[in-house]
Amino acid sequence: MGPRHPPAVRFVVSGDPPPAPPASGRGVRTALAEAARSLASVSDTPRLDAELLMAHALGISRDTLLLSRLDDSVPDSFAALVARRFTHEPVAYITGRRAFWTIELGVGPGVLIPRPDSETLIEAAIAHFDGRAPERILDLGTGPGTLLLAALDQWPAATGLGIDRSEVALGYARANAERLGMAKRAQFRLGDWAEGIDGPFDLVLVNPPYIGTEESLPPEVREHEPAGALFAGGDGLDDYRRIVPDLRRLVGATGIAVLEIGWTQAGAVSALLAAQGFATATKNDLGGRPRAVIAS
Repeated sequence: MGPRHPPAVRFVVSGDPPPAPPASGRGVRTALAEAARSLASVSDTPRLDAELLMAHALGISRDTLLLSRLDDSVPDSFAALVARRFTHEPVAYITGRRAFWTIELGVGPGVLIPRPDSETLIEAAIAHFDGRAPERILDLGTGPGTLLLAALDQWPAATGLGIDRSEVALGYARANAERLGMAKRAQFRLGDWAEGIDGPFDLVLVNPPYIGTEESLPPEVREHEPAGALFAGGDGLDDYRRIVPDLRRLVGATGIAVLEIGWTQAGAVSALLAAQGFATATKNDLGGRPRAVIAS
C-alpha cells in the first residue's frame, strides 16, 4: 500500500523528515491527532506511537498523559521525535524503553525489542507450575533480559541465568536487572546457547531467531533490529536444531522448556523435541496463532 496523505496535517511525508510544526497555540491534544494522522503512512499503530512519543517528550507515563496532560503545551522536542519515527526507527529505540509483562525494560539499537507475543511463554510457564514456583530459571537468547526478568518478577524467590551471544544485549540486561532490583537474583553470561551450562533448571525459556533468511519484514525491523537476533537459515529452524539436543540435560524432572516459535513452525519444532523424548504441547498468542511449544 502506498503512502497516504490525509488533508490538514502539519507533518508532510516526503523524502526528507517532516518540518517541525509551530508550537504556539497548539495543545497536546491537537498535536497528537495531527501526528497520528500523518504517522498512519509509516505505522500500523499511529495513535499509540504518537502518545508514546509525546509522553516521552513530556517525561511522563502514557497513562499520566492521557489522564491529565492533554491540554498542556506541546514540548519543543516532540517534532524531532516524530521525524525519527518517519524514518521507520522503532518507537522503543526512540524512547529507550519498552513495557513487557509486569516490567519495563531499557532497550536500544543492537537489541531485539520485546514483543507482546513473547508474553505467551510466561503464561505457559504459569499454567504449568499452577501455584508452585520454579526455583531456578534459564533464559537462552535473553536479549535485554526480557523473559528472565519477567519470570523473576512473577516468582520473587526464583533465581536465574540469562545467556546471549551479544555483549550489547547483555549490557542492557544487566542494567535492567539493576534498575528492577533483581541484580542479586539474575546472572547474565556471554555464551553460545547451552554450551557449557550445567542443569537442571525448573524452567528453560528459549527465544531464538526463527525467521527465514528470505522472509520479508517491515522496514522498522529489517533496517533497525539486529539481524543475528532475527534470522536462522532458510527455514528459520537452524537454532532450534542446535538448542533442542541440549534441553534434555537442562530441564529438571518436573520442569519444562518453553520455546517461542514462528506461527508456522509448531509442527517442525515439536518434531525436533519429540525426537529427544519430550512430550509437547503448543500455546497460542493473543492473535490465536501458535506461539510457544512446551516441552516436558
